[in-house]
Amino acid sequence: MRSHYCGELNLSHDGQEVTLCGWVHRRRDHGGVIFLDMRDREGITQVVIDPDTEEAFALADKARSEYVLKITGFVRPRPEGTTNANMSTGEIEMLAKHVEVLNEAQTPPFQIEGYTDVGEDVRLKSRVIDLRRPEMQEKMILRSKVTSAVRAFMDARGFLDVETPVLTRATPEGARDYLVPSRTHEGKFFALPQSPQLFKQMLMVSGFDRYYQIVKCFRDEDLRADRQPEFTQIDIETSFMDEAQIMGTTEELVRHVFSKTKGVEFGEFPHMTYADAMNRYGSDKPDLRIPLELVDVADLMASVEFKVFKGPAEDPKGRVAALKVTGGAQLSRKQIDDYTKFVSIYGAKGLAWIKVNELENGANGLQSPIIKFLGDDVAMQIMERLGAENGDIVFFGADREKVVNEALGALRCKIGADLNLYTKEWAPLWIVDFPMFEETDDGKLTALHHPFTAPSCSPEELENNPVTALSRAYDMVINGYEVGGGSVRIHRQEMQQTVFRLLSIGEEEQREKFGFLLDALQYGAPPHGGLAFGLDRLVMLLCGTDNIRDVIAFPKTQSAACLLTQAPGEVDGNQLRDLNIRIRRDPASATSH
Repeated sequence: MRSHYCGELNLSHDGQEVTLCGWVHRRRDHGGVIFLDMRDREGITQVVIDPDTEEAFALADKARSEYVLKITGFVRPRPEGTTNANMSTGEIEMLAKHVEVLNEAQTPPFQIEGYTDVGEDVRLKSRVIDLRRPEMQEKMILRSKVTSAVRAFMDARGFLDVETPVLTRATPEGARDYLVPSRTHEGKFFALPQSPQLFKQMLMVSGFDRYYQIVKCFRDEDLRADRQPEFTQIDIETSFMDEAQIMGTTEELVRHVFSKTKGVEFGEFPHMTYADAMNRYGSDKPDLRIPLELVDVADLMASVEFKVFKGPAEDPKGRVAALKVTGGAQLSRKQIDDYTKFVSIYGAKGLAWIKVNELENGANGLQSPIIKFLGDDVAMQIMERLGAENGDIVFFGADREKVVNEALGALRCKIGADLNLYTKEWAPLWIVDFPMFEETDDGKLTALHHPFTAPSCSPEELENNPVTALSRAYDMVINGYEVGGGSVRIHRQEMQQTVFRLLSIGEEEQREKFGFLLDALQYGAPPHGGLAFGLDRLVMLLCGTDNIRDVIAFPKTQSAACLLTQAPGEVDGNQLRDLNIRIRRDPASATSH
């Protein structure tokens, strides 16, 4: 029906007859001449309708915002002084000869032209309208360009696009599964995959040595701005490559995507160990655009009588750390109180601080309610260790190591954003040398990544020292977001069974849940590894937003609901009977309604 997209026209089309199809973005009536801004996914073109084209003029006169029109006319330069440098089509306009109304439209729930910031719930409920906004269409187009760039890169390097099942069985991957009841196997359930992890390992055993897939994954977990119950991975697995080669290939992929879609050229990514990241930044996904670091001061605090600091300083599982904010003495008491509330989210019981006013006057030049508990000598030693100067503020965290890291690590990022401390636009890096396991409060071990990650030692060494063992895992981090994570996998049955044992997965459970994997490892499984990128998170970064719902066409809310389709919804009783399912209502919930 159309000859061109609206955003394609420019002076090279001067004098050509063209046909546009799209939506009325804006209508203006200037002294008997009607101007319509016609919009489609590629942009906007100004259309002029003169009264001498009576039929076209009459139809244009009735048109309103979001009417769907087909317009045929001639391209011409805009009159001198009326060009618009902010539009790709700003040097031309179209003189209409024929107008056809393809569909009328009711007034939308919010304006697309001159869009105002309405609530996200309104946007998601009317997502069809929201997606018409040029800003949203640009994001969806960029997402398409990213996937095209990924496919071109992977295909050129001999990777095969192989689909893996969506109906599978539950496996321990760190989050709850979405379960699907089976009609043909009474009382049994499929699970939607949290990732294609085991299937891509099976492909390696099968001899498909280079695999990739852009694949939907599902996790029934509490949501955040950068999480969704269903999300998309760029999933990669390869045989006969070590971690350096896998990281090199996937780093090259990301550099290719950023260059092709945003014109951003990255150099080689720096590497940082997990231990270094946690010690300096309190996070295994540090935002290196922010020049603030955590500094240990436990050795100094161990000598004070103040239990808030002395207790964690003497606890092998505790930590006392300080965070110096250059120029932060300007923060008001209200801002400090707000930061105290903020760190409480992460379990911190408070937020001690010292303002540096006149360091040349020793401890008398420091301002804080905690100095009397520290003593002048310790206070000044802390200032010396941190390299504090006049105008700085120092925050302290003292608690279990996990609480201190999470609280001060998050505070570091929040202060960096609030005070705009960013020193660069992009900060990619690799985090390496992750621990193999984490200890739970009851002393049990859980896999830090997943139980199929290879350790950096032998089965005997792993069994003797599981808490200190390192894994062959690696995460790619950009601007404080983990955009991809992977590892070299276990490819020997003996090692896999050792890991299962350490995770308290007995032989019977091993056979029940992972028998197919253990069997496959007996038949010449090659050394292999891979990495999965979060496509939504990657596109979110490329688009400069901080919410992945902005880059997914039809996302869920924070409560995992779809406001557009009103999913999840109730199911007909006959369907439930076919699935041998009966809904149990909570009596307390029923009476409350």
